[in-house]
Amino acid sequence: MDIRIYQAYLPHDDAEASLAFYRDTLGFEVRNDVEYGGLHWLTVGPPGQPDTSIVLHPPAADPGITEDERRTIAEMMAKGTFAGINLATKDVDATFERLQAGDADVVQEPTDQPWGVRDCALRDPAGNMIRIFQVP
Repeated sequence: MDIRIYQAYLPHDDAEASLAFYRDTLGFEVRNDVEYGGLHWLTVGPPGQPDTSIVLHPPAADPGITEDERRTIAEMMAKGTFAGINLATKDVDATFERLQAGDADVVQEPTDQPWGVRDCALRDPAGNMIRIFQVP
């Protein structure tokens, strides 16, 4: 079986701020930028990995979400507890220094975790948790 991760979805509530963060701070490529019906979707991904992307989407775009659910999602996004993604790098300390210099919203500096990984954490402009793991 040949199954790969193609896209992951993260919500955004400000397309311009999300674009600046993922493109300028993380250095991701913009793969698609779509506006439709007053809503904005961005597809971004790391250079050199054209088959892996993150779709930044407006959470209100899902027609199956009720108004109460939209309010709950907005509250959770504001607290940074709604969504997240894990990224990886070969040098988490150098990556963290670059991100911190770019004024990232730091949650945790690089730390050796008791389960054997070294990672750091930050939030994107929508409050999504981004953990960056060091890998060989």
